[in-house]
Amino acid sequence: MQNKKIVIAGGSGFVGLQLAGRWIKENELIILTRNLKNAANNSYGAQGNIKGVKMVQWDGRTIGNWVHSLEGCDLLLNLAGRSVNCRYNEKNKAEVMSSRIDSTRILGDAVKQLSRPPALWINSASTTIYRHAEDRPQDETTGEIENDFSVQVCKAWEAAFNEIQLQATRKAVLRMAIVLGKGGVLVPYSWLARLGLGGKQGSGRQMFSWIHIDDLARMIEWLCDQEGQAGTFNASAPVPVPNHEFMRLLRQAYKMPVSIPAPKWLLEIGAFVVGTETELLLKSRWVLPSRLLSQGFEFKYKEVNNALLSLLSGL
Repeated sequence: MQNKKIVIAGGSGFVGLQLAGRWIKENELIILTRNLKNAANNSYGAQGNIKGVKMVQWDGRTIGNWVHSLEGCDLLLNLAGRSVNCRYNEKNKAEVMSSRIDSTRILGDAVKQLSRPPALWINSASTTIYRHAEDRPQDETTGEIENDFSVQVCKAWEAAFNEIQLQATRKAVLRMAIVLGKGGVLVPYSWLARLGLGGKQGSGRQMFSWIHIDDLARMIEWLCDQEGQAGTFNASAPVPVPNHEFMRLLRQAYKMPVSIPAPKWLLEIGAFVVGTETELLLKSRWVLPSRLLSQGFEFKYKEVNNALLSLLSGL
């Protein structure tokens, strides 16, 4: 991708910084962030300040001077939303929901004010919208959607985006699986493996759907080039694996033979102590990118073993 103006809303986390670092050399990059002093929040070691990237403050709720940053951009990528790595008490649940809905709606209001609106708006979403699935894979056509809290968030998030009617801006939703990159979720997973705690989590049968950060970037670039493509896409690698297999490959990468498992009861205690939910580890996300494959997108990293080998050096 070259000579593009790209705006990443909520781009100061791990995924946004990784993408900005990839694109900055040949493009104009603007990140909308709530906190300029701590723009790398929840980035798990990702680079916080990238030379050439312009950081613009917004609150994700109200119109402000940040709107001018969107004028004439080729790509608006919305990654905004409070981390779900928290306890699901009423306060946190309200923030998780509102941070996604409010930021999406205010971006829609902003785009409608522009004389030169974005050519493409991609809104992030999550594969968590699909049910816990150990029996069969879920895709854009046949996937089944239930109604627990995480699913309610995903449904409301996508609904807010789909309700926005724009004449001059193509729109797409990326339901992202767990993004693997140098940093992010691989940091705590790597700690577990190296400490001999990299055994299966819970039953180990739950499916682990993932995507390499390079393929996520390439997917976004592909959407920019494919002017006829719009709507909902699963951003997940075509070969998900069970949790026990993912953990085995992680241990193998670190040459760690010890594999103490973590039963569900222990994970529940640990989640309470560190302030998160076991759903992040125990929900079976068995997701396939059927629509992307049918449209000719080719993944560079189909197998998780190759993805891990490309990423784990230095972690």
